[in-house]
Amino acid sequence: MSLLNVRDLNVRLRGRLAVDGVGFEIGAGELVGLIGPNGSGKTTLMRAALGLVLFQGESSLAALPARARAQAAAWLPQAREIAWPVDVETLVTLGRIPHLGAGQRPRDADRAAVDRALATMDLEGFRARTATRLSGGEQARVLIARALAQETPLLLADEPIAALDPGHQIATMRTFEGIAARGQAALVSLHDLGLAARHCTRLLLLSAGRLVADGAPWEVLTEDRLREVFGITAHFAETADGPVFQPLAVVE
Repeated sequence: MSLLNVRDLNVRLRGRLAVDGVGFEIGAGELVGLIGPNGSGKTTLMRAALGLVLFQGESSLAALPARARAQAAAWLPQAREIAWPVDVETLVTLGRIPHLGAGQRPRDADRAAVDRALATMDLEGFRARTATRLSGGEQARVLIARALAQETPLLLADEPIAALDPGHQIATMRTFEGIAARGQAALVSLHDLGLAARHCTRLLLLSAGRLVADGAPWEVLTEDRLREVFGITAHFAETADGPVFQPLAVVE
């Protein structure tokens, strides 16, 4: 079942083609890592797929009315700002808005979704704490919980693990794996190629706005592509503990 279908997507920003003819499809059960160097167009591609920036081409999500889109996909942007000093439980409950009518109060099902999201992100003891007083990493986990509480078929997350400590990075990637295992899907932009190789079922590699590879991690992270796109060498091996990817050196 297709949850996102993008065809010939183009985005022009400040006279520059930031996304150039990109097409892909995401189906149920996939954890797709979106990788590429800084400035390669990852954030712009995700925002365009959601209809948040002007684009040419087709996106099945952008074609939906706003409410239907919010019920089909949750969006976790790269910016982690929390503007209002509300408690954590209230902030996570905002993820249920697409499922509520105008003026409708959260129901038992909504409160249960919030409870699941808080438990998943190890935040049960943070319910009454003021979100703006948390550390950057804790705030990041709260915002991920808000997206999880939305309980949509598809989650799009832009660098969701960037502010997290190693333990919570691994736990969050396992959470995304769980989403895929339950028949949903996630598209996650990542700079950590080791976590991408280890946890994602598939990788999309962008370079200068173009999709240069789409496939399983070992098919995408080849020696030639690492050298050409990232300018690095790396060690990539299948071990008894799963895939291990370690960047080694910058190509001179």
